[in-house]
Amino acid sequence: MLSISETALPDVLLLQPQRFSDARGYFAETWNRKRMSEVGLDVDFVQDNLSLSARAGTVRGLHFQAPPNAQDKLVRCGRGRLLDIAVDIRKGSPMFGRWVGAELSSENGRQLLIPKGFLHGFVTLEPDTEVIYKCSDYYASESERVVRFDDPRIGIDWTIDPSTAVLSQRDAEAPFLCDLETPFVWDER
Repeated sequence: MLSISETALPDVLLLQPQRFSDARGYFAETWNRKRMSEVGLDVDFVQDNLSLSARAGTVRGLHFQAPPNAQDKLVRCGRGRLLDIAVDIRKGSPMFGRWVGAELSSENGRQLLIPKGFLHGFVTLEPDTEVIYKCSDYYASESERVVRFDDPRIGIDWTIDPSTAVLSQRDAEAPFLCDLETPFVWDER
């Protein structure tokens, strides 16, 4: 069984797999293509990624891949705790530039489904946080794009002082959202 909740951003979903616990621990089915398709989530994941951040306050993002290598992502926490972020960058979307965050941890077992057309990033809230995510397309460096995590027009509350964030050089030098020519267009279904 799986519980699916909407977030403040249409199409970004919070998934809560059911856990079956006993004296040994627990078991949870984190992805089942057939069951997901039955509830309208027909995503073909082709790559799994693992990220380990040694220090709390590590920020990775905000990232996306442009077409033809755009990616849907299903993000979960294997160890530790993080705040996972999605930002709508679809031209014409009434939610353009707005963000939503969800705390993911090994204990709560929640997952965030972030579709194409959204920036993705996270901040680790504990040391040695492990992030596991599925992608619907393969990594393609030529399609990768980045936006500043602390862009004031987006206004993400990272729950940390941005000046103390542990960043890669690429993320620290990223352009602002206003400088991005987004390749995504909102589809008013």
